[in-house]
Amino acid sequence: MQVSKEHRPSAVAGAAYIVITLIVALLAFYGPIPLEDPGIGDLPYFVILLMHLGFGAVLLAAASRAGAGVHHSMPKRPGIGGAKGRRRSVPQPASVAERSPLRRLMVVPEILMVCTLLLFLFVYVFAVNANMDYVQRFIESGGDLRLAVDSRTERLIASARYLPLLAVNLGVYLYTRLFRRTAVRGTRGGPYAITGFALLWVLLSVFLSVVALPSFLRLEGLPLLAWIAMVPLFLVFSTVRYSLGVFYGITYGVFATLLTNYWLGTFSLVSLQVVVIIYLFHYTIFIPLMLLIYHTVRNSEFPGFLVFPVAWTAFELARSSGFVGFPWGLVGHSQYAMLPLIQIAELTGIWGISFIVVLVNAGIAETISRVIANAQVGMAPRLPVFRPAVVAASVLAGALLFGGARLGVEAAAGPEPHDTVRVALIQQNSDPRKHEYERTFGSLMRLTDESLQENPDIVVWSETAFVPNIRRWGEEDPVRFRLARLVKQMREYQDSIETYLVTGNDDYERVFDEDGKEIDRHSFNAAVMFSDAGERMQTYRKVRLVPFTEHFPYERQLPFIYETLQDFDVHFWEPGTERTVFEHPKFRFSTPICFEDMFPGEVRAFAQEDIDMIVNITNDYWSLTPVQAKQHFAGGMFRAVENRLPLVRSTASGLTTYVDEFGGIHETLPYYEEAQMVTDVPLFDRRRTLYTLLGDWFAYAALAISGVLIVVSIQKRVSRHT
Repeated sequence: MQVSKEHRPSAVAGAAYIVITLIVALLAFYGPIPLEDPGIGDLPYFVILLMHLGFGAVLLAAASRAGAGVHHSMPKRPGIGGAKGRRRSVPQPASVAERSPLRRLMVVPEILMVCTLLLFLFVYVFAVNANMDYVQRFIESGGDLRLAVDSRTERLIASARYLPLLAVNLGVYLYTRLFRRTAVRGTRGGPYAITGFALLWVLLSVFLSVVALPSFLRLEGLPLLAWIAMVPLFLVFSTVRYSLGVFYGITYGVFATLLTNYWLGTFSLVSLQVVVIIYLFHYTIFIPLMLLIYHTVRNSEFPGFLVFPVAWTAFELARSSGFVGFPWGLVGHSQYAMLPLIQIAELTGIWGISFIVVLVNAGIAETISRVIANAQVGMAPRLPVFRPAVVAASVLAGALLFGGARLGVEAAAGPEPHDTVRVALIQQNSDPRKHEYERTFGSLMRLTDESLQENPDIVVWSETAFVPNIRRWGEEDPVRFRLARLVKQMREYQDSIETYLVTGNDDYERVFDEDGKEIDRHSFNAAVMFSDAGERMQTYRKVRLVPFTEHFPYERQLPFIYETLQDFDVHFWEPGTERTVFEHPKFRFSTPICFEDMFPGEVRAFAQEDIDMIVNITNDYWSLTPVQAKQHFAGGMFRAVENRLPLVRSTASGLTTYVDEFGGIHETLPYYEEAQMVTDVPLFDRRRTLYTLLGDWFAYAALAISGVLIVVSIQKRVSRHT
């Protein structure tokens, strides 16, 4: 095969793709730990291998075809090369050189790198969790799952099967950028440092966005990074064509979702995949619409950089709504510890904080773009160049002034509490899925006995702290049934402590036919309150269930998905229908269960019932990482500020804590330790905030503005083509 010098890199790259892919495939099937009995779960890996082989073949074929047409015969001329003349080659025109395969297919290594890295991260997360208890239980129950001897072996296998593919993609990517100085076709004249390395800038934005939140890098997060995390992403959006922007935007969203929620790999075999697929769907809708608006209005009178904060706020509301709503890792959550800033949540909810953070990022990015544009034409920066940054800084300053004044007034002349409630929060540090019910109950009793020395008004156990269904097994014979015996012991103990007790527990409801025959039982994730006399007083059944892992309402419409989830050992609850307000002699409170406290609207609905306190009961033990627990806390603590209500959290293990109505953290228990704490919570006259009254008005306003801009953008695009 004859290949010209100009096209030799394409041929070398094609050969590298083919050789490395074949070596990786051989090791996967015939190496020390071969892939045995491949199933549907291995299909993505096979597709990745074929994609790499196919791209290598395309490069080789294209280089061969181009090389064959480089030399052109010249007619014989007298006096040149003697009587018979001589054939001379004509130098290849620059336009032909620009059509080399690598330059025409620049985006393909990026796509391959993104797909390979995504699969590698998935496989690596589950390799880390290869020996998790839930995996072992799944295998014991008959699940079809291959499992390596240990986690270290699984990680080595993942590295061997994916890192060589990543290396060849990265090598080609860097070669074309560093030595050929070639950017993906379709850029908008931005500096080569951005257009040439757009994917790396996007991945930098992913990293900064992830570690700004509580993360594997720093448990408390790095909140200052949130103010610049999206700048690289927005700079890329401003310099690439629409279709590439969509690709980069979806890439950002999917990787940010995966790396923020990596701990879902410790929960079940399907949770992480389901969340990433859902967010892939979300971003596939959101990014094209946002960039459609941006590219349409950026040169109009509407300040283009405002598109990003308005659209992103609307997007966060949308992805937090409906059956698959999952308001985890919102941009504003990164600022949970910035007390002066987060006070505006009483006006706008969490949405206003996300808006400001994205606005500052967009303002910085737009200012940088304008400075670069002026420099390219030899103009000195003028005041309008810095206007986006000035607007963003002004909004931020206004929010900080409001928050500072609010905190200052409260500290100097705030109202006096009308009462104080002493609450005992119990953290038994156990996983209810392990069926170690007696041991867990023993821990609960011991920790509760310790707390009773400080005479609490109420004791709070966590979500599913006591697992046997109290209602059901309380009706059975304790002599015959182990669980009935345990329930009897629990009721006797609770009666003996002479203190109000709230505990997470299963609940159920019988369904009868017309003849009074029981035909079904509905199970609920619930919270139960017992009086100081041992009487069961009130029950709250969790309304907002975790999609796909606690609840799936489409059994009839999507039976394949329902059966698949059950095959992966998923057990479902029924959603509750009433928002119970618990009536203690000293105060009124409600108990959003677990991730219900992540939903602003859910807790607002409780706050509208004139409660005095939010009592969240949670089980974060299963994640086995304080990162998940801290992220949960960072999102849930905003409910205290939004509604100006104190918040206490009792967790199986996670972040057991007391947060006042201004977001101040008063006490916490250490992660993954058996512990208890007794805290005094002052009670104030009930104050309804603007957020409690109007709810998500700010986010809905952003959604409405985004909708109008979408319609205007579509109309402009249509008018241009007619």
